[in-house]
Amino acid sequence: MASSPSTSPAPQHRPNTAFRALRGHLSPGEFAANVRRSAREIGEQVSCDARYIGRVESGEIRCPNYAYERVFLHMFPGYSLTDMGFAPRESVRGRAARTRGARAGGQAPQQTTTRCDDPTHPQLPPFTDHPDSPGLTEFPNCPEYDEESDVLRRAFMTGGPAALAAASFGGTAPSAWAARPVPPASAARAHVGDAEASAVENAVRRIRLLDDRHGGAGLYRQATGSLRAAYGMLDAGTHRRSVTDRLHAGAGELAISVGWLAHDSGRYSDARSHYAEALATARVAQDPALEAHAFCNTAFLARDAGRPHEAVRAAQAGQHAAKNLGSSHLLSLLALREAGGWAGLGDRAGCRQALARAQHLFAKGPSDNDPEWMSFFGEAELEGLEAQCWSALGMWDRAADHAERAVRLQNPHFTRNRALFTAELASDLAAQGEAAQAAAAGSRALDFLGPVQSTRISAMLGAAAERLRARRREPGVAAFLNRYAATA
Repeated sequence: MASSPSTSPAPQHRPNTAFRALRGHLSPGEFAANVRRSAREIGEQVSCDARYIGRVESGEIRCPNYAYERVFLHMFPGYSLTDMGFAPRESVRGRAARTRGARAGGQAPQQTTTRCDDPTHPQLPPFTDHPDSPGLTEFPNCPEYDEESDVLRRAFMTGGPAALAAASFGGTAPSAWAARPVPPASAARAHVGDAEASAVENAVRRIRLLDDRHGGAGLYRQATGSLRAAYGMLDAGTHRRSVTDRLHAGAGELAISVGWLAHDSGRYSDARSHYAEALATARVAQDPALEAHAFCNTAFLARDAGRPHEAVRAAQAGQHAAKNLGSSHLLSLLALREAGGWAGLGDRAGCRQALARAQHLFAKGPSDNDPEWMSFFGEAELEGLEAQCWSALGMWDRAADHAERAVRLQNPHFTRNRALFTAELASDLAAQGEAAQAAAAGSRALDFLGPVQSTRISAMLGAAAERLRARRREPGVAAFLNRYAATA
């Protein structure tokens, strides 16, 4: 059934011919590989692919985010963003920036919505920030909420299944999802295509970005709405195999991302269900990369939930699925997941062997075959996961050494991981008997709480506080315990 035309004009993109000229004779895929290599040269991690390059060259992305900006300026010394054909950042910032400007005395922009006379077509409310949602204004000092938000806002407001897939990060209240059904199969089938598959993929990226900054506790409820919509599209079916494949991969990755938010929030049964859903999707789609990712997260969850035998088996199954994918870093991470399981079993020999294998694979370096979701995996993560293994084995001095290196090496972009490794360091130092140092590390970790909402991190700090209670009279300990009590 056809919908009536939108009352708002369709967005017009002006092709970025300057950036296209910089690509030269390279294909979009080859140029994207150059971007990823250049990012690694300066310690950045971007998941650039041919689709991203196409979006830039078409003018859909008018200004890159800060990570891409640093990479492009490194690739083309002497060029400014304007020389590369990009618009000034302040001219493309979205509603969050404009809202802040309005609060400072400026005029807020008028909102437009897409209307549809078809009652079966899902309607979206105006693009607003709801007080119950971790939307664009809850963390006003984080610039990534402004970047590319003009593109995201259009995806949220065009209606149809694509809007359903993305709406949970467009400011829709969690309660609104409960009342909004997935469209009937007949309605969805008429609309599901490349745009809807892209919306699912973008929802996955958005969740990962927000989790890197803020942890899972404040995001989980909203993200489940996107997941329901994605699987609703799969159930409706598509006319093209390429779209179906993208939806399977996107929905599976979305299930893993939502599962991780549940995991980080302490909702272990929910997380296990989402990971199992992703694994089933991978098996149906015969997608070994998705299967390896699902097993990787399942192993991590099993370790945290006190099921170390399951952690070892899941990690080994993930290694089997990943063996032909050409990513040494993926195999390294899976070996670390296995090491965590052996540590939970108290098997030092098994843990040492898995850690040695992880380090050997990591030393082979990154490759273009590394999955996009592994952008967090660098030397800091390697050190942090090893610290957790030694901690589980009760080897506190070794655990603290690795945790300290993880804190020092962590990219500032990954705020949640900085908080995590700092909390790990505090707990290990407290167990080691270094009360003053543990209190100092714990206080630094508390500084992250607020922007970061993670049950796992709070539990680590709780363990550190419990170990320090008997040492309250030592320097800094009482101050940390009082701050922790107020936060808890």
